[in-house]
Amino acid sequence: MTVVLDAAQEEFRTQVCALLCEESAREAVAECRRLPAGEEPGLMDLHRRLGERGWLAPNWSRRHGGIDATAVEKAIVSEELIRHGVPDNVHTLGVDIVGLAVHRHGTEAQKDRLLPPLARGEATASVLFSEPDAGSDLGALQTRAEPDGDGWRLRGRKWYSMKSHIADIALCAARTSDSSAQYHGITLFLVPLQSLGVMMRPMWNLTDERFLDVVLDGIRVSRDDVLGEVDDGWQVINQVLALERTGVDSAARAARLLDAVLRHAAKTGQLEDPAYAQRLLDLDARVRASQLLAWRCVANLRDGVPNQVHSAIAKWHSTEVFKELAALAIEVSGLPGTLDARDEAALADGIFESACRDAPGLTLAAGTSEIMLYVIAGSGLGLLS
Repeated sequence: MTVVLDAAQEEFRTQVCALLCEESAREAVAECRRLPAGEEPGLMDLHRRLGERGWLAPNWSRRHGGIDATAVEKAIVSEELIRHGVPDNVHTLGVDIVGLAVHRHGTEAQKDRLLPPLARGEATASVLFSEPDAGSDLGALQTRAEPDGDGWRLRGRKWYSMKSHIADIALCAARTSDSSAQYHGITLFLVPLQSLGVMMRPMWNLTDERFLDVVLDGIRVSRDDVLGEVDDGWQVINQVLALERTGVDSAARAARLLDAVLRHAAKTGQLEDPAYAQRLLDLDARVRASQLLAWRCVANLRDGVPNQVHSAIAKWHSTEVFKELAALAIEVSGLPGTLDARDEAALADGIFESACRDAPGLTLAAGTSEIMLYVIAGSGLGLLS
């Protein structure tokens, strides 16, 4: 099962591409290479322009800021953002994760309040899941939510949060009860990040993204800020991540990087070297396979039959291919390839250097490669029963 774009979808891709090729959009991308993550006014303006057209969340209803399109149009937008070098974390966090969670599990009041500004690019959202002792295993999380009148008070510490310093709200996982079942007793809250009781500190890392150490010191949220059922947040997290995890973005990243590597290798004559040519041909085939696996997941979503095993395969394959390709990019480009985008002598606008730093994190985000293999082995092959 795959996707063949019809004429309307091809035209939609053409329109998205045309907007992203405008001078202001190219300037916004160039600005992102110069400025710290979260401090790019041009990028936020570009998001608003996409949102005005309903393109940030095209598969949402017009009432909620979309254009009543399908998962196919949503994937087209994600693919074109990556292809044109637009940083996509604001979009992924706000629409693909938090927005998706609200869209599928929120009350009608929550949907009407939160989805339109997210879809229009007027608001941003982040995620507060991981903790010092709870990464892939969220059953170990220690952040607690205690009842307080008609609301809750949250206390705990979250690590590796992205965009929380510019976000309006965060989707936060907290323990609301102790249970013999490890994953029962977790509840999701929509936390207003500008409230008293939220403190943030930077966490230095290899990527261009700013990660944050977020402390919740008794911040109060109302009962209207609970997303889904109390104590049943784990099911929501699992479903949302499985739906978001199509591999479209990672496959698009790999295709963009491969294109840059091939252009460089052709320019230097390395394509004529059998040692490099064979490896590049192999990676070209695997990038194409990543795209097919990703679009199979899109077809599943379009047809209303999401498949967590297909999603795990697509995510695992595309991020592992990107990691191998990033290593080869540095090998092919040599020392000049290690110059970042702020250096005038950087190759291909610094894409080789940034890919080398980003690759390890892509195999961790939204489910590690090991967890993906666990899902494939257990749910796909029945090897863990």
